[in-house]
Amino acid sequence: MAQRLIALGLLAATAAAAQGLSDPTRPPSASAPSAARSEAPLSRLQSVLISPGRKLAVIDGQTVALGGRLGDATVVAIAPTQVVLQTGATYQTLKLLPGIEKQQGIEKKP
Repeated sequence: MAQRLIALGLLAATAAAAQGLSDPTRPPSASAPSAARSEAPLSRLQSVLISPGRKLAVIDGQTVALGGRLGDATVVAIAPTQVVLQTGATYQTLKLLPGIEKQQGIEKKP
């Protein structure tokens, strides 16, 4: 009887914990609350592939080549850490790691 109660308790705890977890592979827009979806979604640069023959970017789960279109925007530049989109006369720069800025190295004095 005690083993049965322990098993039921573990099962209930596992189910409760699983409900609070989100899928880390799900795109951000799919897990956002519906109120946040009403605003225009910001595009997210997820990956960049640069080789001698081609340049590709993965933006919001879509693979786009240099010169390709993403909705109304055209990919006008692909660099190792950023992509530039053009919509009419407006340019938008998407960064691979938006919270990180590259800084010059600090010289060490002996």
